[in-house]
Amino acid sequence: MARQLDEQLGGRFPVGQRLRVLDVGMGRGVQALRLARAGHRVTGLEQDPAMLAAAHEALAAEPEGIRGRMRIMEGDGRDTGVHFLPGSFDVVLCHGVLMYQQDPDAMIAGLARVLAPGGLVSLLVRNAGALALRPGLSGDWPAALDAFGTTAYTDRLGVPARAGRLEALTMTLAGVGAPLHTWYGVRVFTDTAGDEARLHADEDTARALLAAEERAGRTDPYRGVAALLHLCGVRG
Repeated sequence: MARQLDEQLGGRFPVGQRLRVLDVGMGRGVQALRLARAGHRVTGLEQDPAMLAAAHEALAAEPEGIRGRMRIMEGDGRDTGVHFLPGSFDVVLCHGVLMYQQDPDAMIAGLARVLAPGGLVSLLVRNAGALALRPGLSGDWPAALDAFGTTAYTDRLGVPARAGRLEALTMTLAGVGAPLHTWYGVRVFTDTAGDEARLHADEDTARALLAAEERAGRTDPYRGVAALLHLCGVRG
């Protein structure tokens, strides 16, 4: 996922440009901190108190220069228009958030609004086209049958959520003026691989796993059955 994002940033912007980045639903700030360490100015928006505390703690452990390039704000991704002016950011990230929204199209429109012309919006969503895969491969046939023709699912924490379809998201991005530039599959193999401790038992296995995931996430038909879709749109 990080490699895919870096590829898009490297292809869109001149080498060395310090980008204005908004990370909506930043969680513990892993991605935001990574980009701040790379020299970008990052704003992280998060509403969960526990995640905010973890992000502040992680940022406090960084050198002063990195702390000065990153700010953490408490807020809801649906209210970007309240917090930020149009065109405020070169890059907007929204990873693992849209599946919990009643109206994801409205949030995407808000993200596009704060994106500068030529800027990149990066979305990570559950893939509705692959909801039957996990229960099917585990032998849960009733659950697999129920997954066809729906976008509703329950995440691994037991929280109700809604997956997205590539075709519908492509139309949404075009409608808000940030048409789809490229897309990837994420967790093609690892979503059903089982024991992660075994998979990462040694460095060679981990390296091979990451290489296989990276290759599959860019290659049809494998990326179409990935657990997650990573979509990158560009503001016109």
